[in-house]
Amino acid sequence: MKIAVITGASSGMGREFVYALDRDEEFDELWVIARREDRLRELQSKCRARVRPLALDLQDRASFAAYRALLESEKPEISVLVNAAGFGLFGVFTEMDMDKQLDIIDLNDRALTAMCHMSIPYMAAGSRIYNMGSMSSWQPVPYINVYGASKAYVLSFSRALGVELEKQGIRVMAVCPGWIKTEFFSHAIHDNTVNYFNRYYGPEQVVAKALKDMKRGKDASVLGFPERMQVRLVKLLPVKMVMNTWCRQQGKK
Repeated sequence: MKIAVITGASSGMGREFVYALDRDEEFDELWVIARREDRLRELQSKCRARVRPLALDLQDRASFAAYRALLESEKPEISVLVNAAGFGLFGVFTEMDMDKQLDIIDLNDRALTAMCHMSIPYMAAGSRIYNMGSMSSWQPVPYINVYGASKAYVLSFSRALGVELEKQGIRVMAVCPGWIKTEFFSHAIHDNTVNYFNRYYGPEQVVAKALKDMKRGKDASVLGFPERMQVRLVKLLPVKMVMNTWCRQQGKK
């Protein structure tokens, strides 16, 4: 049974990956993972492939056991894994709830790592892994520091894992977009600390670019010419200068 597994599938980037993969490729099943089962079931009437809703909270380690048990029972061929589950918080580090910030690490990094570790044994040559990073993967970002650091992990982990899996023919890519118009913002904005967003992209644009970049053999996908130039610049400029520029944009300098 050939399947795609998509986390964070109830909204935003995860849902857009579901639509794109279902439209462009053939799968026996799409395993869609998120907490909101009602949202997952809505996908059943919108996809050509059979959709299997898996209502799992990936911040809860018990969900890993449930996913592993399903893999052992079904023994599928995982053609595509998309790790799109994640969230962030914008604000002053010391003024935001500590447990919620630790939850960011649990979902953005721990769950992503676990999903890769459990899924790879069921992959073969030609299988692909898309891990959701961010433009913040490339630089430290004050007032988004935990989220940004969690996405830096995603980029580093994805690139290193890709090298390890190269001989098996399994490709890994970090998807690192700028600001995207999704529900992310309704949960992320803690106060008015971060208030400057220079441009937005649609999730469908990000996914289309990611699918193309994977075919081109890239290990990271960045949508937009300004964003690609920014990635180059932050590699050349002093880190403090990059952070100060960001702070000035937010009115903090």
